[in-house]
Amino acid sequence: MKAEKAQVAVIGAGIGGLSAAFDLAGAGRAVTVYEAAEYVGGLAAGFKEPHWDWSVERFYHHWFQSDQYILGLIDELGWSDKVRFPRPLTVMYHQGKFYPFDSVMAALRYPGLGWGINKIRFGLVGLYLRLTSNWMSLEKTTVDAWMRKWAGDKVYESMWEPLMIGKFGDEYAKVVNMAWLWARLHARTTRLGTFEGGFQAFSDQLADRLRQMGVQIRLGARVTAITPAEGGRVTLMVDGEGDQTFDQVLNTTSPGLLARIAPDLSKPYLEGLLSLKSMGAVVMTFSLKHRLSEEGYYWYNIPKNAGFPFLSLVEHTNYLSPEYFGGDHIVYIGDYLPQDHAYFEMSQAALEAHFLPHLERFNPAFTPDWVNKTWLSRTKYAQPVPLLNHSKNVPDIRTPIPGLYFASMSQVYPWDRGTNFAVEIGRRAARMMIAD
Repeated sequence: MKAEKAQVAVIGAGIGGLSAAFDLAGAGRAVTVYEAAEYVGGLAAGFKEPHWDWSVERFYHHWFQSDQYILGLIDELGWSDKVRFPRPLTVMYHQGKFYPFDSVMAALRYPGLGWGINKIRFGLVGLYLRLTSNWMSLEKTTVDAWMRKWAGDKVYESMWEPLMIGKFGDEYAKVVNMAWLWARLHARTTRLGTFEGGFQAFSDQLADRLRQMGVQIRLGARVTAITPAEGGRVTLMVDGEGDQTFDQVLNTTSPGLLARIAPDLSKPYLEGLLSLKSMGAVVMTFSLKHRLSEEGYYWYNIPKNAGFPFLSLVEHTNYLSPEYFGGDHIVYIGDYLPQDHAYFEMSQAALEAHFLPHLERFNPAFTPDWVNKTWLSRTKYAQPVPLLNHSKNVPDIRTPIPGLYFASMSQVYPWDRGTNFAVEIGRRAARMMIAD
């Protein structure tokens, strides 16, 4: 008699959850994916106007040429010919002007570092961080302390301190450990990758492949409770579907959400989840009639003390052609913010009125009638905050509830969050579930 397939659920249809589902289904499991939103893709999801050929991500995304996990999955799927790697221009702000900062030569010409010894120290520190693999020793000290010691106050305060304050705010900028910055510098490339049609096209095509493999994907299906069941199984309470019991469950949502919906987790595991810190993100996307950056700049890095009400401006159509978007020029304005920041409560109209006047600083010809349309995206779980010796605080993928597993961007440490490591953590969890 043929044995029944093991019944497995995945909570969350982001890139990590979909990647896990791909391996679980490939190993012969009967997989159901539950997603609270009406679309797949998670934080890499996008939207599309009727006259656009490509989608635009809600939170700007790209790949690096060193992103072996996502590019490896794409190769397995047979879609490598759909990956593109343009080389956009990134600029840094210094005393009212923006300067290119995306190559060794550009860094040498950047005036914010001064001359002589500062540029030598900047170069040597960058080279060391790209060559060393000993990140464990780096998590024992903060970015602030390590950089001041080895790069010097001038280099740190010109280059890295604005990044830390921008990413983590005044509350955490001085306490994030050095392994986090090491991971950002160790393997990144100047060419940035995307998928033909946008990240939403990739997510949709992956979801279609999963359906062909027999995976059930339930959209608009919010899981509100996770409880242990008899025989080491796990029961989910799903809006609109009631109780559903599975042999194994993989949760790919945030630590805070897992703590809320799975109160039967052991006290130490729950306390560990709730102790993890993270920053939120607010992104406003503009469709403009005209190009904002005549110089063709893609990514503007802006220090918080420069008087802008946002951290970065990204002109997407200086990376990808406006032809993909019906001739519209796409600009992102983004910021990482504490979860109680006023931007999370302000209306879209109020935020737009707050941001728009500052676009004149990028192009004096800008006027509000350039704007075709705006979109607002917000999430309170966007950037985990790794403190000293953070490796001791990373939650285990196998949770104390038998049959329940957890894979999130809070567990890809020391690496930074992103679709590449979402694939890695999702597939690693799937291997554990298959082995178990």
